[in-house]
Amino acid sequence: MEINHQNRPRTLIHLAFVASLAWMATGDVQAQPGPGRGQGFRGGMGPGGPGFGGPGFGGPGRGRGMQGRGPGGEQHDERHDADRDVFHFLLTNHEKIKRTVKELPNGVETLTESDDPEIAAKIIEHVEWMTVRIKETKPIRMRDPLFAEIFKHTDKIKMAHEDTEKGVRVTETSDDPAVAKLIQAHAKVVTAFVEKGFDEAMKNHPVPEIDGLKQAPEASPAPVIPIPNHGSVVRLPDAAHQPRTGTKVLIDVTRGSEPGELNAAIEKIAKYINIYAGGGGQPAEADFAVIFHGDATLAVLNHDAYAERLKTQRNPNLDLLRQLHQQGVELFVCGQTLNSKGVKPEEVAVFVDTAVSAFTVVVNLQTDGYTYVPLGK
Repeated sequence: MEINHQNRPRTLIHLAFVASLAWMATGDVQAQPGPGRGQGFRGGMGPGGPGFGGPGFGGPGRGRGMQGRGPGGEQHDERHDADRDVFHFLLTNHEKIKRTVKELPNGVETLTESDDPEIAAKIIEHVEWMTVRIKETKPIRMRDPLFAEIFKHTDKIKMAHEDTEKGVRVTETSDDPAVAKLIQAHAKVVTAFVEKGFDEAMKNHPVPEIDGLKQAPEASPAPVIPIPNHGSVVRLPDAAHQPRTGTKVLIDVTRGSEPGELNAAIEKIAKYINIYAGGGGQPAEADFAVIFHGDATLAVLNHDAYAERLKTQRNPNLDLLRQLHQQGVELFVCGQTLNSKGVKPEEVAVFVDTAVSAFTVVVNLQTDGYTYVPLGK
């Protein structure tokens, strides 16, 4: 990036102001990885801190600042709290900031000013520290696709400035036509920050389709969903709390259903299986076990026993239960409940095991490290 260094203390007002308004929403700054709880493959969730404090910006212990939930689990630095206060101030007072944008054939010319001396002072303070951050090449707002794309092309961006009585005029251009259009798209978003403050800063902004702009590589093909006709899921490869390999889940089903209908709890179990197989960035191997009792007990009977007792042609649950079994899900039914309903163990579908009781299944599997998930009424 080429920068005209005339009047250097204010040279980066435009770039820094653009960056700060973008950063205010998330505080997403690349820094050294720090300790924190893993958030799937996305990174840590630092040891706590106020984040940026305001509405939607995280609260104590779950901040979205440099120590908050950013890629790699960023840590606070000694300037974090002071910068946070300045950023909040600028967004809060966005209505007192004036900005105009003139599109050029190869970029934009922008004018950013304020009539309020206090706001001007805060901008200057912010610029001094943003200069340090830019010098150390710490990108900002990397969760926002448009800003992440801008930082990929800084070597093709030229910036020059001219101080005005109340602010700064900046010319931002590129000899690359595609990058010039990217600069123009970026300028429109920054104008929206000035106009709407926090409301706009909390949004993500897509990279526009620009001829000649190298787009991000296509995502890897979605994993195969093991139960395609049940339990539909949406793949979210970049979302928080990705499915973890090694998870153990015990699902306690007591929910009944109409005799001729598929039990909704069994449909839900299929969804859980599909989430671990194809809902995240990568498939995650997990152990699933299910215990049926209460009103759900008869759902595991073989077709003949079910039809005789409930006056249907067949058991509508068995096809999906068989698919669950084929995916390695352990299926159990409470022997005590079977007895209370006058059902013999041999009337249970062959791939479902009769346990002494639901109570013993829950106790034993939780002792073995399974997480208990009830599916009741």
